[in-house]
Amino acid sequence: MTKGEAWMEFDVIVVGAGLAGLTATAELADAGRKVLLVDQEPEASFGGQAWWSFGGLFLIDSPEQRRMGIKDSKELAWQDWLGAAGFDRTGDEDYWGLKWAKAYVDFAAGEKREWLAKMGVKFFPVVGWAERGGYLAEGHGNSVPRFHIVWGTGPGIVAPFERRVREHMKSGLVEYRPRHQVDGLLTQGAGVTGIHGSILEPSEAARGEVSSRNKIGDFTYNAKAVIVTSGGIGGNHELIRKNWPERLGEAPQDMLSGVPEHVDGRMLAITEQAGGRLVNRDRMWHYTEGIKNWSPVWKRHGIRILPGPSSLWFDATGKRFPAPNFPGFDTLGTLETIQKTGYSYSWFILTQKIIEKEFALSGSEQNPDLTGKSIPQVLSRVKKGATAPVQAFMDKGEDFIVADNLPDLVSGMNELTGENLIDLKEIERQIAARDRQLDNTFTKDLQVTAMRGARNYRGDRLIRVAAPHKILDPKNGPLIAVRLNIVSRKTLGGLQTDLSSRVLNDAGQPITGLYAAGEVAGFGGGGVHGYRSLEGTFLGSCLFSGRVAGRAAAEFSADIDGEDDLDE
Repeated sequence: MTKGEAWMEFDVIVVGAGLAGLTATAELADAGRKVLLVDQEPEASFGGQAWWSFGGLFLIDSPEQRRMGIKDSKELAWQDWLGAAGFDRTGDEDYWGLKWAKAYVDFAAGEKREWLAKMGVKFFPVVGWAERGGYLAEGHGNSVPRFHIVWGTGPGIVAPFERRVREHMKSGLVEYRPRHQVDGLLTQGAGVTGIHGSILEPSEAARGEVSSRNKIGDFTYNAKAVIVTSGGIGGNHELIRKNWPERLGEAPQDMLSGVPEHVDGRMLAITEQAGGRLVNRDRMWHYTEGIKNWSPVWKRHGIRILPGPSSLWFDATGKRFPAPNFPGFDTLGTLETIQKTGYSYSWFILTQKIIEKEFALSGSEQNPDLTGKSIPQVLSRVKKGATAPVQAFMDKGEDFIVADNLPDLVSGMNELTGENLIDLKEIERQIAARDRQLDNTFTKDLQVTAMRGARNYRGDRLIRVAAPHKILDPKNGPLIAVRLNIVSRKTLGGLQTDLSSRVLNDAGQPITGLYAAGEVAGFGGGGVHGYRSLEGTFLGSCLFSGRVAGRAAAEFSADIDGEDDLDE
């Protein structure tokens, strides 16, 4: 140990027990490093937001794709990534994000699947097609299906990393301390040497529920390095509105939350105060197809509909959105379109045939068959009728209206909002015009073209896209309207990091001993996604950046040990 150096209680401290934090901790302990893992939430929330997720992962040229007849390549995926990201700050805020993007695409086309398979991760055989784009070849969107659903959804991807961490907890290499809220980073010279904060009172709050912030003590811990993996700002609507970009219109005044309240962004400000550089604050990822959870876990709990491409999408006044604002094509493009209407909600109008085939709900708890790894339950999805979770929302959710005819449907829509914005004749005219496009195998309606194109993919034809049919034909009914709300979710900007996950300062230099991974780092580099995500990329980039941070911090702390040995 060098003269005057404070005794280090741990090799590395990891702040945040979400997926990135667990990955980093597992990698550190595998390398023989002594790790302290802290989180402000109770142990019930171990695994963080990832536990709630649908478990989608972005893979390139996978065996699952090849079995479904999908021809993918790293070159095509990189073309799609660049078209989605739209990096336009490459000399500054996007400099490292672009490098991280290239590294992540290499990872997704390379060792990612094998690495996960060795830990027991398996995938649902049908690959999903998220963010279809709808523009030109070099524009936003996935050219092919790449959304691989983990068998077991969110809990299934958390499990192997939780298992690795808990094994190291038993061996003594990892100490896990929940209810430890970090209030600041300890610094010495130009480096970070630990954390300090508040010990919060024990809480019996279940996963996702709000927990007490009553303080019962203080703590200070020293380490050779600190990795921040604390997540983004999705539960902090005030901060979302503060950073909301003008390009997306006015920030919604009424918004649902797709993440628990503890996803508050505290560590972004704390790390910035310690010298870390925060970039791309105006980039964020929120969903447009949110419905109020009829059985909420947290305040304003929103669930996202994962729609197929057939529902007709109307603004709050009953005007059909123009191409390519179709369900499942361009999340942020449609968000911008919605916000510029002056209303923060919109409508799907569809039929019973569409909801049976095309509606899925995001989240592990809304997919008990996939989460529970039940093959019989999964096979029941092809049977007549909506899935049980979707049917529960139809029966109990306030955003669903079901009617046998269009006049009653429109009446219900106007009654729900109390604004009487929907005109029956206008709605009927637009739907009838669309229905006429189905009289031929060719059409000028691009949504109809997209539906037919989707069914060329075997996976969509089997379980995802209904056979094209006329909305107003009674035999396809009843009719269904769904009020769609904006639901907050991801932070695309964050702490700028180099390819070793080292947090950079305003001069672009790494802060000694400080690392960041996951959403707090914009999923890598301060913004690996640029402006838009291709979906299935959030969990994967938490894994990738957490792995990089853990391995880099392990090497850094080992080098310090080597220096200490030389001094002795």
